[in-house]
Amino acid sequence: MNTSRRALLNAAVGGVAAAGLPALSALPASAAPARAADWQLKWSPSASRDGLRAFETLEDDRADSHTSYGPHITTEGDNFRFTMHTRDRDGSDRQRQEVTGCRSGNSFLRWRQGETWRVSYAMYIPSSLKATTTFTHIMQMKQPGAGSAPIVVQSLRRDGGEQTIELKIFEPNILVGRTALAPLHNNWVDVDFEITIGNGSAGAVRWAIRKGGTTLIDKTRKGVDTFLADRVRPKWGIYRSLGDSSGSLQDCYLLLSRMRGYQLV
Repeated sequence: MNTSRRALLNAAVGGVAAAGLPALSALPASAAPARAADWQLKWSPSASRDGLRAFETLEDDRADSHTSYGPHITTEGDNFRFTMHTRDRDGSDRQRQEVTGCRSGNSFLRWRQGETWRVSYAMYIPSSLKATTTFTHIMQMKQPGAGSAPIVVQSLRRDGGEQTIELKIFEPNILVGRTALAPLHNNWVDVDFEITIGNGSAGAVRWAIRKGGTTLIDKTRKGVDTFLADRVRPKWGIYRSLGDSSGSLQDCYLLLSRMRGYQLV
């Protein structure tokens, strides 16, 4: 962990119903593990079977800002649904409806330094969930605990006015890859993310998004810092700043399905 990351360790991060949805396509063969014999399946929840016990913790309207709506994180058939309204709050300047970790039975997976993990899942982003000029994270890799900065973020961000989806090493702001968000809107896509957990320059990430048989982006970055302390824990959902200047904040939702977690052994 370099000096700037150590300083960030205890710093706070700053910064519709399913009707009419396109059918969830079969997982393309290209999305299978490249080295299937080496990847060991550790996590394969079903929303209809496991419900929200698929995750380690829930961060659902923690500030009780919109209790009249009920739960904002729910299951919908075989999908996990994250609902966000413009009135929802998680502090004065941001919104959050997220889940953390990968629960398996009565325990949960612990991603440790020196290990390589992979998660894959199907994702549906409606056109109401837009990229913003500030942060809108839909996946994060973090050290558990309050006040720690993200390690890796998958975000919806405006770049020169264009809506994009990107992956960054949060500190020191290393862009792994970025692609247009428009082809993803109102479609099911497959996300594939790998992380080698390493301190200093010992870490690496790979990030791919596929739509049907088309690869929209597939980027790898090696020699990066992907560890703070203790362990790495994934987060999914909607976490966004209220400081957007493009008028893009709307009531919206995010759907995830077919979530899988693998360890390289």
